Amino acid sequence: MENYNQTSTYFVLLGLFPSSRIGLFLFILIVLIFLTALFGNLSMILLIFLDTQLQKPMYFLLSQLSLMDLTYISNIVPKMAYDFLFGNKSISFIACGIQSFFFLTLAGAEGLLLASMAYDRYVAICFPLHYPIKISRRVCVFMIIGSWLLGSINSCAHTVYALHIPYCRSRTINHFFCDVPAMLTLACMDTWVYEYTVFVSTIIFLLLPFTCIVFSYGRVLLAVYRMHSTEGKKKAYSTCSTHLTVVTFYSAPFAYTYLRPKSLRSPTEDKVLAVFYTILTPTLNPVIYSMRNKEVMGALRRAIQRICFVKM
Repeated sequence: MENYNQTSTYFVLLGLFPSSRIGLFLFILIVLIFLTALFGNLSMILLIFLDTQLQKPMYFLLSQLSLMDLTYISNIVPKMAYDFLFGNKSISFIACGIQSFFFLTLAGAEGLLLASMAYDRYVAICFPLHYPIKISRRVCVFMIIGSWLLGSINSCAHTVYALHIPYCRSRTINHFFCDVPAMLTLACMDTWVYEYTVFVSTIIFLLLPFTCIVFSYGRVLLAVYRMHSTEGKKKAYSTCSTHLTVVTFYSAPFAYTYLRPKSLRSPTEDKVLAVFYTILTPTLNPVIYSMRNKEVMGALRRAIQRICFVKM
């Protein structure tokens, strides 16, 4: 294993794709998924911005989720694709820190935003008469800014720590992006304090929001069960199941990765799990929310009709 001194200014990312036909197939597949994610999330943002019938708090929060997912996948895949195409797997120390900062910011912010979206549905279904007051535009902006701000503060603390510890082993990171726990395996000091902070951060930004989401939807399902309107029940069940699908698909691999002790983790397993929350979830979110939502599908049909009318 090649050794580096502490003044080295770059890391080497081993990446996700093996140097074989299987690697080429996976590369093409990931690029197609990336393009799908770009198209889906950009379409969702534009649709919510342009369609007057989607100018509601729920969709305002959803547009922010699409923005986060768009930034999330764009922070990871282009560098990974570039490395595979050109064989240059090195990444500068500063670039690694920037990538890590955005990843951790978006990871924390998305967990809090998903909790905000669950609270929005909880108030809408359980307290419909109070909804315009409790979930106003101002409250939505506050929840969104809070998500970004808290995610950034948490990310800044982790990134600064990672950039200031001494690295005296190989600079080869066995991952496809600058994941701080993967970087710390190269450190020449005991990092148990940091591992403890990762555990605490995961609880605060993932498990606590997930617990709030489950509690909110437990109350929602209880309220839905008492409804007399069949149409109202169907709409509520559809909204809740959609959101719970997104939350579970995002949270489960994240929690499994970051709550395990270092001794039980393996680089290969970490990379496979990371594909779920960095690549697949940002791609599936706009698909899940659009296909299961009649208002979004209606807005999409209206947009297509307007485009066809302009062409004619």
